[in-house]
Parts: sequence; structure tokens; C-alpha cells
Amino acid sequence: MISFIVPAHNEELWIGNCLSSIHTTMEKLAEPYEVIVVDDASTDSTPQIARQFGARTIRVEHRKISAVRNAGAREARGDVFFFVDADTQVNERAVSAALAVLRSGAAGGGCVFDFDGPTPLWGRIILFFAVLAARLIRWVGGCFLFCTRVAYSATGGFSESLYAGEDIAFVQALKKVGRFVVLKPKVVSSGRKLNVVGPWEVLGLMLTIAIRGARYESKWVLDILYGRRAQDSKEQVKAA
Repeated sequence: MISFIVPAHNEELWIGNCLSSIHTTMEKLAEPYEVIVVDDASTDSTPQIARQFGARTIRVEHRKISAVRNAGAREARGDVFFFVDADTQVNERAVSAALAVLRSGAAGGGCVFDFDGPTPLWGRIILFFAVLAARLIRWVGGCFLFCTRVAYSATGGFSESLYAGEDIAFVQALKKVGRFVVLKPKVVSSGRKLNVVGPWEVLGLMLTIAIRGARYESKWVLDILYGRRAQDSKEQVKAA
């Protein structure tokens, strides 16, 4: 059994594509799987959409993505965990490559990503160098992470002391457990943040992460990652 764990807070504009991509992928791979959407205090139609796609939906009130991912893992029945962000679309190449490395003995891994729509030139340039760095140092963000249940248990899961950087901390923990692989195939993730931040903010965030590692959390960082994301989501919902 493969468990897809999808944390979601007010993701009604994106979660349908995410869940559709999981179902399409797994129909091609013909592997037993489950999808768990962990609805973290959504006030929109996120949970209803998740149920329409046949996902097992769990309601929590954490407003902390590390705790949300862990809540999904506690409910999961699979031997393999895929943590997929609600604004990310998976594909057959990425999932099959992940299963192959796990079955060859890896503890876990992840994917780099492409943006899902038109991207400003500065965004494409930054992403190009970010992908090179991710492959070089074997660090990836949380939009597509995978591991065995055994490896997840050995790490203790995502650090709930962190509001940001929990994905990097989890990657570092997995590396201590066993082999961590950054896959060649990419997934597709939302570029919505590029609508509300500029190049200098993105570069500043990347530099902060490079210097401080998983402990890069600050008021400024949380505003970049979550505050303006929520505002952007509301504006898009009103415009729809």
C-alpha cells in the first residue's frame, strides 16, 4: 500500500488538479494506494472537493504544516509515504522513479519542480540555479517528498517545533537514516507566490535558507511563505 498524504489549507483552486494527478498516475502504475487529505482549518470548499475525488479527509486545527503532515502519517496505512503539497501535480515518471529507489534500499527522496504556468524571466533564472543547487547538495522542499514508513518512524516525523523549514529538517533526518535521492523527473507546482513577491525577496529567502539551514524561520520568512499566500488565494477566489 502506498499512502499519499496531502496537507491543505484553503486550497480549493488547486487541490482538484493535485488529486486528479495522483489518481491518473496510480491508474497507470496499477499499485494499491490511498489518498489522505489533511484539511487544516480550511474555510473554503477544500474538504468537499477532496471528498469528491475519493480522498479520505481528516480535519485538524493546527495551522502548522509539520503537524498537519504528521497527522496524515498517523492515519496512513501504507508502507510507503508520499507527502504532496495540495498545489502540486505528480506524474507517472516521478512516482515510479520514487518507488524504484525505495525498493532498491533508499530511505527516501524528493523531486525538484517546474512552475505550472507562465513564469517571469527572473523566476525561471532563479529556479534554474535552485534546481542545480538542490541536486548538488541533495536538498529539496516539501512539495514532493517520499520515504518508507520505517524511515519516517526512525526520524520521528516532521519537527513540530518549526513553522517553516520542517521539510529541510526532515530531509536532513532522512539522510541520517539511509540513502536520500533527488530524482531526475520533476513534478509541477504552483507559481502563485511569484505574483506577490519579487526577485529580491526570493533571493533573500534562498540566501537565508543557505546560511541558516532548516532553522531559517522568522517573521519575514513566514510572511513570505504564508501571509501573502493567503491574501493571494482570497483575491483569486474573489476573481474566479
